[in-house]
Amino acid sequence: MYIAINRGFTLIELLVTVSVASILLAVAAPSYRTFVQDNQLTAQSDTFFSAMMLAKSEAVTRNGPVTICPSIDGTSCAVSAALGAVWTNGWLVFADVNGDGIADAIEIIRVGTALPGQSTLTSPKSKKVIFAASGTTLGFNDTFALCDDRGSAQSRILVLSNQGGLRTDKGVVGTCPSTAN
Repeated sequence: MYIAINRGFTLIELLVTVSVASILLAVAAPSYRTFVQDNQLTAQSDTFFSAMMLAKSEAVTRNGPVTICPSIDGTSCAVSAALGAVWTNGWLVFADVNGDGIADAIEIIRVGTALPGQSTLTSPKSKKVIFAASGTTLGFNDTFALCDDRGSAQSRILVLSNQGGLRTDKGVVGTCPSTAN
């Protein structure tokens, strides 16, 4: 008695499998890229949100002002007029114990690193945010726009109230710098 054992694929089976796999990959790849970009923006938004909440919490805990400001080098605030209110390169959270508005090494609580990739974090007003001992900001509110190369429609917005509250939202048209739109 002879039993035939099939030990391979026919050319037709192989071509059909490769064709189906190619179609699935072509459909899934753009969705996967969007998924990765959305998750990256969410993670970056959460990191900045966490830094803001840390500054607020430390101000209440220490019963004194705590500042968060953009920083290039991780040791001082970036106050250059050319930079505007760009937070993309990182930020500092520091307790301004001596009240001079300058981050001394002993006062630094946390250093935020530069955002990876094409992301930008900007604010129309804030060159720094100061939380008072009560947890409120010192008399102003602001909006921070976190954008990537997809523009305003996919951006994340962080809204800071003068009571010290912070909330996140999806972006709206016009919130990102013109280079990202």
